[in-house]
Amino acid sequence: MKITAVSAIAIVALPLLAWTLPAVAADQMTAHPMKTAMGMVLTDDKGMTLYTFDQDKDGKSACSGGCTQNWPPLTAAADAKPHGDWTLITRDDGTRQWAFKGKPLYNFAKDGKSGDTAGEGFKGMWHAATP
Repeated sequence: MKITAVSAIAIVALPLLAWTLPAVAADQMTAHPMKTAMGMVLTDDKGMTLYTFDQDKDGKSACSGGCTQNWPPLTAAADAKPHGDWTLITRDDGTRQWAFKGKPLYNFAKDGKSGDTAGEGFKGMWHAATP
């Protein structure tokens, strides 16, 4: 088997690259900033815009019952751990929800595809989360 210079570099560089990239544990939230027509917003792992609700106060969600049909909470796994600006709240039903800078996060059911921001400004109380 003939090893070329490019192959030799790849053999050496790939393990080093993997070593330098930060690992993201399954118990951590990974949101991504995305440029949309309205500017930069935070999105979930599927590229769906995340929102905050003005009625949420003191790390407590005010969106429950029927509200969650249109605004599903960004739920967290039981073993999720807060990190940096990412915190966790416990909802009234006992589920855990991700919050960014103290504000619980939601998706909007009417956002159909990655990058949609249809929930921005809804009833003057819902806002796309920004980095």
